[in-house]
Amino acid sequence: MQQETVGQSSSFKIASKLQDYKLLIKFNLSFMVVFSAVISYLLAPKVTEYDWKAIVLFFAGGMLVTGSANAINQVVEKDTDALMKRTAKRPIASGRMSVMEGWAFAIISGIVGVLILWHFNFLTAALGAFSLFLYAFIYTPLKKVSSISVLIGAIPGALPCLIGWTAGNDDLGAGGWALFAIQFFWQFPHFWAIAWIAHKDYSAAGFKLLPSEAGPTKYSAIQAIIYSLLLLPVGVLPYFLGISGMISLFIVALANVFMIMQCVRLYREMTVQAARRVMFSSYIYLPVVLLALLIDKIKV
Repeated sequence: MQQETVGQSSSFKIASKLQDYKLLIKFNLSFMVVFSAVISYLLAPKVTEYDWKAIVLFFAGGMLVTGSANAINQVVEKDTDALMKRTAKRPIASGRMSVMEGWAFAIISGIVGVLILWHFNFLTAALGAFSLFLYAFIYTPLKKVSSISVLIGAIPGALPCLIGWTAGNDDLGAGGWALFAIQFFWQFPHFWAIAWIAHKDYSAAGFKLLPSEAGPTKYSAIQAIIYSLLLLPVGVLPYFLGISGMISLFIVALANVFMIMQCVRLYREMTVQAARRVMFSSYIYLPVVLLALLIDKIKV
């Protein structure tokens, strides 16, 4: 009986530790980021068939690099995270994981992840390392300085598309930049909706993330509309560059109009509920657009 109790206790500790590491790398966010990288890899013209070993390897490298960046973010912001209700239960902020353990994980996973990306080519590894550095050491501390941090953060947020393209095509071609642009502009209404919802928490922690210093204002809503409008011309680029066909062009256009409508609704209603609709719409938008492009990929 005692051995059974000890075994159950050990299993619980292992499960608890795994859950902490899942929170440390922000698994859901990391998965979404790497998903866009993998789809961009598959959209590259030189990728003519699915090599599942390469896909899994690329996914693993991407998850390690992204997880490293998120771990550094939590180490650096441990005191700030402890102040906010939505982040107080993170492993380092709550004290369940030491800062040293967080740094050790971040360094090891970052190095291993970049080396895995190097398996594809040096350019992919270099972009992965640059993205990690920019997110962890520039964007993260800048959040308390100015709302320009959202613009800076959108660069590593969109780089996974370019990283995926370089891994598949071995170049920084126009197609990769088109995918980068879609994800770059998508992030503004997406992130501002989150910042709108969590404004009180963010303000208490000293974060300056909305475009207006006054917080959730008409100006902030207008900015969300402007960036969602910019998705319209950017969204047609894959078609005109010969990456995808007419069907995906139609789907992407509908998705863009849908995003614009939600942002306009936010401007009219100025409520947390409207901001939440923008947030959830953005979560739907990105996979729909990327999968539509992939399914409608032009075979050359």
